[in-house]
Amino acid sequence: MESKNLLIGPNIYGELLQGCVYERNVFLGQQIHAKIIKSGEFIVKNEFVGAKLVVFYAKCDVYEGANNLFCRLSEKSVFSWAAMIGLYCRKGFCELALLGFCEMVGDGIMGDNFVIPNVLKACGGLQVVGFGKGVHGYGLKMGFGRCVYVGSSLIDMYGKCGVLDDAQKVFDDMLERNVVTWNSMIVSYVQNGMNKEAIGVFCDMRMEGIEPSHVTLVSLLSACANLCVREEGMQGHAISILIGLDIDNILGSSLINFYSKVGLIEDAELLFSMMSERDVVTWNLLISCYVQCDYVKRALDLCQLMRLEGFSFDSVTLASILSASAGSNNLTLGREAHGYCIRNDLVLDVVVASSIIDMYANCERILEARTVFNSTMKKDLVLWNTILAAYAEKGLSGETLSLFYQMQLEGVPPNVISWNTVILGFLRNGKVNEAMDMFSEMKSLGLEPNIITYTTLITGLAQNGSNNEAIAQFREMLEAGIRPNNVTIIGVLTACTNTCSLLQGRAIHGYIVRHNICLSIMLATSLVDMYAKCGNLHLMKKVFDIVSTKELPLYNALVSGYALHGCALEALSLLKHLQKEGIEPDSITFTGVLSSCSHAGLVKEGLEIFVDMVSNHESKLSMQHYGCVVCLLSRCGNLQEALRLIITMPFEADSHILGSLLAACREHNEVELGECLAENLTKMEPGDSGNYVALSNAYAASGRWDKMSKLRSSMKEKGMRKSPGCSWIQIGSELHAFVSGDVCHSQIKEIYTTLALLRMEMQLMGFTESLLIFSKKLYINISSLYLAWRGYTIHLSMKCIYSIGCWKVMVDSLNIERGLDCLVEVKIKYPSENTRR
Repeated sequence: MESKNLLIGPNIYGELLQGCVYERNVFLGQQIHAKIIKSGEFIVKNEFVGAKLVVFYAKCDVYEGANNLFCRLSEKSVFSWAAMIGLYCRKGFCELALLGFCEMVGDGIMGDNFVIPNVLKACGGLQVVGFGKGVHGYGLKMGFGRCVYVGSSLIDMYGKCGVLDDAQKVFDDMLERNVVTWNSMIVSYVQNGMNKEAIGVFCDMRMEGIEPSHVTLVSLLSACANLCVREEGMQGHAISILIGLDIDNILGSSLINFYSKVGLIEDAELLFSMMSERDVVTWNLLISCYVQCDYVKRALDLCQLMRLEGFSFDSVTLASILSASAGSNNLTLGREAHGYCIRNDLVLDVVVASSIIDMYANCERILEARTVFNSTMKKDLVLWNTILAAYAEKGLSGETLSLFYQMQLEGVPPNVISWNTVILGFLRNGKVNEAMDMFSEMKSLGLEPNIITYTTLITGLAQNGSNNEAIAQFREMLEAGIRPNNVTIIGVLTACTNTCSLLQGRAIHGYIVRHNICLSIMLATSLVDMYAKCGNLHLMKKVFDIVSTKELPLYNALVSGYALHGCALEALSLLKHLQKEGIEPDSITFTGVLSSCSHAGLVKEGLEIFVDMVSNHESKLSMQHYGCVVCLLSRCGNLQEALRLIITMPFEADSHILGSLLAACREHNEVELGECLAENLTKMEPGDSGNYVALSNAYAASGRWDKMSKLRSSMKEKGMRKSPGCSWIQIGSELHAFVSGDVCHSQIKEIYTTLALLRMEMQLMGFTESLLIFSKKLYINISSLYLAWRGYTIHLSMKCIYSIGCWKVMVDSLNIERGLDCLVEVKIKYPSENTRR
């Protein structure tokens, strides 16, 4: 046209610029812009050309050029506003996008179906749901209620703001839905952790006949990976193949991530090898997969291959290598990775710095971790939380608290993670009161505890013996509407086990059933252990039976339960079943079986198992196994054999083994051997009164009252006191504890009266005086029985089972015999009909 001297008008320039927009050809567009400037003021000041230039630069993401031209426009049209608002959103300037929309509406320019979606995108980016609802109302007034683009943007906005009910309502009200609409709904659910709902929407989409896109399948795979559901994710992979989608970097990375998280490592490797193009993200995913599965050598080999193919390590790669170093306590590898970070200026990256600190802390180099932290110039919240966690994990609560206050002095406000870490530090150090004070202070400042807060608190309280407080915190968590995870439930079950609270344990089991919580191996093991230690063998076995895929920890819990109750035949049968199923028993399995044989007096069977261990499982032999056999021989009177085993075993005998033999000396009147053992025990544990008490009982059993009296006097001179026995029962929600010699119970008069009546009745039934003397020692348990007669179920803590006539009394015998620990459900047989009534 120029060669023919034809005049080029505004419309022609507008079309040329539009063509550059389609091609995203910035260079050619700038040449056209230069030609426009040379054409004179008539073209330059033309509003149509000016608007087209703004649209061109905005669509090509040239921010300065677009912004300068936009500011010079005397009249701004809806098209130029749409282009600029879209540019603001793409550049992350969401505030400018919203301010621009307000200015546009204020100037009387009505937004169209291009402006509104961009404004909604800015609302989602800033998570200002109030403004978004205003734009929603504006769109309805402007008649865009049925526009599929506006509807999809509304779903995306509500999803990013976490208002899923409104997103679903918009979705349900739409008459027309395209693949973008479905994608927006699926992505919204995945972003908010509602993965099951996301998979459900995908299934509905397939039923509607909508063909999924790359975005659809990436979101589906993310949901499946989060839920660790193999079948649905593999179906998504199959669909991508059937509809002919290319396995590009994004879809390929999503597939590798899915296969890694569901444990199909070989499939992840196969997919990785099939990908024609790989970026750093793809490499990092497989390296991270290896690290998470503790395949450190494979991860390092892949890192080497990655370098050979010309890729450089980024911060994510180094974070994975440092994580592998921390997990394997490989300080040498960690220091090499640290050196690489220094040489390549990666230590400035907060993620890398946090990984280095974590690596040194896990390798027991807390001072080096602190040095890295101090040398980091820009300390953000993540870095502070990392160093807090490093000290808290070691139980260094004082230093953790000091850092917690220091971060606030340096202008970094703590978040929930920071508070959780300080609470963990106190609990690791056994400072329960301080942990509870921090928890209360956290709530008073308006910070809502999350699931990790409650899990940390419940688990820590249970580990520190504050079991009732742990159960109370679990109740508080449920009242706050926070759903517990498996770790939380295992923590509160531990508290129930420690307090022998069958009632609370069954209530938590009921919660698991009502809320369809997946019964993982760890959770099932905790339930089996709880029922065993609370004396309910029927429910213990029932939980074991309902688990379809059983692993060794679950078998061990059942074996230990049988051992606890002296069910040796059942434990032996279970060991044979394990061997039949081809499951290799470990040291815990053998400990349980040997312990059950010891309790039941099955010498032959116990020795056969021990011989089998020596012959075929020597590597699994430990002090505990020798202790069980010593106890087994001692109980059956083979004290010399037990002593010979102690002398010949490859370990130095500890106090538990010698103590069990000392207890047997009392039963079999082996006073000389008992004296020798007691002498050794007092050297090993000079402050343990139990050793003196055991020897004193041996003297009493053999009628050597003078020596017993002398030993008791010696204990008094040394300030030693016998630890009082204790038992308790739960009646309803109230726990009644009875300590020997305690007269503080509200019903103590009735208890003593009942005890006197029982003594009289036992005399009438012909019980000997010695047994009556012993019955006085059972005061605490008789007291418990009295309360049980009031019509309640009784569960007692005990360590030894004694039979007195036709009474079956479960006794807490902490000071009577060492080495036993069991709790059973008591079924009382009464001496007479009068007593029963």
